[in-house]
Amino acid sequence: MTILIIEDEEKLVKILEAGLKEERYAVDTALDGEQGLKKALSNEYSLIILDIMLPKKDGFAVCKELRDHQIQTPIIMLTARERVEDRVTGLNAGADDYIMKPFGLEELFARIRAVLRRRKTADSDIWKIADIIMDKNKHEVTRAGVSVPLTPKEYRILDTLMTNKGQAITKRRLIDEVWGPGFKESNNELNVHVAYLRRKIDGERAQPLIHTVRGVGYLLKE
Repeated sequence: MTILIIEDEEKLVKILEAGLKEERYAVDTALDGEQGLKKALSNEYSLIILDIMLPKKDGFAVCKELRDHQIQTPIIMLTARERVEDRVTGLNAGADDYIMKPFGLEELFARIRAVLRRRKTADSDIWKIADIIMDKNKHEVTRAGVSVPLTPKEYRILDTLMTNKGQAITKRRLIDEVWGPGFKESNNELNVHVAYLRRKIDGERAQPLIHTVRGVGYLLKE
């Protein structure tokens, strides 16, 4: 099990590396955001420890780019900032957890174990409705056995609808789930992405599965 540390404080990197190796993790490191992103896109890791304040590319950007490339490796973000807004930004970018500096190694190890447990449980999920199958382990969607390639936002919309199948989900909730709380639409983004998703999922099928609930939002049902 290999953990990637993306952190520019070399002293902290050495402390984390030594501690993680004592816990029998293999460790890889990067000292700036660009190098970290390149490593994370090129190699498979069990978990990424990602600082926010990084040279060349900050942690928020690294996290978002990884998720946009559908890299689902668990990410724990590190920061010295205390603002709630930063934590929200990190989680909305796709981080799994968030830890404030300074912190003890035991706390970090506990967070790592918790994140890996949660991800292992989530990764075993295979959601199905009618002939749509969403395999969260492989991050794949098929309908009638045919692969359906989705963008990250289309995947998140479908994920929310699948998780709440048969229930009407409000537009505001979908926007919060996909773009983050507080996001204000400027070009009808949600409806546009739902339209694209419908073309891929329903196409010209006689029995569409994605339905509009007038005045509310959308639902997925047979």
